[in-house]
Amino acid sequence: MLRDKLRRMLRNDGGDLKIILVSLLLAFSIWLVYNLTLNYTKVVSVPIVARSNISGYRQQSTGSSTVLARCHTRGFDLIRLGRKSEDKPMVVDFDASDFRSSGDGLFYLTSSELQKYTKAIFGDKAGMESFVTDTLFFRFQHENSKVVAVSPVANISFEAQHMSPSGLRLHPDSVTVYGEPAFLDKIDRVYTRSFSLEDLKSAAHGEVRLEGIKGVRMSDESVEYAVDVVRYVDLSARLDLEVRNVPAGRTLYVYPHQADVVIRSEFPPVGNPAEKLVIYIDYEDFAKSRTGECIARFSEFPVGVISCSSEPEVFECMESDR
Repeated sequence: MLRDKLRRMLRNDGGDLKIILVSLLLAFSIWLVYNLTLNYTKVVSVPIVARSNISGYRQQSTGSSTVLARCHTRGFDLIRLGRKSEDKPMVVDFDASDFRSSGDGLFYLTSSELQKYTKAIFGDKAGMESFVTDTLFFRFQHENSKVVAVSPVANISFEAQHMSPSGLRLHPDSVTVYGEPAFLDKIDRVYTRSFSLEDLKSAAHGEVRLEGIKGVRMSDESVEYAVDVVRYVDLSARLDLEVRNVPAGRTLYVYPHQADVVIRSEFPPVGNPAEKLVIYIDYEDFAKSRTGECIARFSEFPVGVISCSSEPEVFECMESDR
């Protein structure tokens, strides 16, 4: 009777069997998905290659090192982490300051430094309980390098009566370039990408990338720039010239003995800058001159003064022993 019952269940050329099998497969899938969404704790291993800008060494380590850690996360993520150990090593960027040298191009990080890179190594969804690996070693090959200046390629303009007292500043203003000696010998500076700052009336700052150079790499891919901007006013004054450092028994005559001075001062000016400004001729400049002509100098600028110019710029000097 049981055999007849089974035959009746599988009537219509096995149609009921197909339904049963599909139902079982669906039930298994639901069970599997449910279990993979649960959290588990497991020791996972991830092989990694280190990349860092360690001065004097290539950017990427020559081999990989495997980090072991106890993580708790969903079953899906554990499968993903397990596949990482089977795939090629993942490249992780490390800060050069976190490495300690063991000599001969061998560098290492301890578990305390590795804490910073848990998300980069295990992902955002994995909760790392503890590192099983206490120390991670990487070997970097030596590489030729030199330090060169960074030159800005910038177009800067200001609104009327505005200027920068200190000009464009870069940080860093120099970078280390790495590569073969044949390439490095031809490089004495690197350049930023072209950028414009137009009609400035207040301070400006930002970041600009450096132009790449084929065959070399640089310690920085970009630099920060800053421009201080002040409003100014031009003040005019006529000042008598002083003469300094004249040897005893000598007299130095200057023609003309006065100069028309233009004082560029921050707005509003602090008092009358002309009262504290001194323009003078240094006898040592006259002694070095073959023609007796000297350029006047200014004393230390008063507070708020940006620059000064004189008319004339060059003065005739004559020495006398009386």
